[in-house]
Amino acid sequence: MNTPRTTLYRDKHNAKLLGVASGIADYTGINVFWIRMALVIACLTPAAGVFLPAYLIAGLLLNKKPPHLYHDPQETKYWQGVRQSPKRTAREIRSRMKDVDRRLAEVENFYVSSNPRLTAEIERLR
Repeated sequence: MNTPRTTLYRDKHNAKLLGVASGIADYTGINVFWIRMALVIACLTPAAGVFLPAYLIAGLLLNKKPPHLYHDPQETKYWQGVRQSPKRTAREIRSRMKDVDRRLAEVENFYVSSNPRLTAEIERLR
């Protein structure tokens, strides 16, 4: 199940040529400089006959990145983390929700224990 935020796009806004390298950088969270350097080095190796056509095909087949895909840099970082490790992201969210649940239970306990009328009403409802 691919949502628009977990799909690989060409990033024409930060592009130098077709936007493939900047799209890969956006997708992975790696600095675009390193992606471009890896592509240049790959094109200088004997396997350049594979990398250059692959780059051109990716430039033709990948969709352009929607202009307002992310609202802020924090959201960009979050979705890059989701793409890198969905299980880790799910564990982090579960941990945050457990913490919120624990804090809410403490607030509830404090409020109920200091309000005998509310405690009696809750017991009456059980």
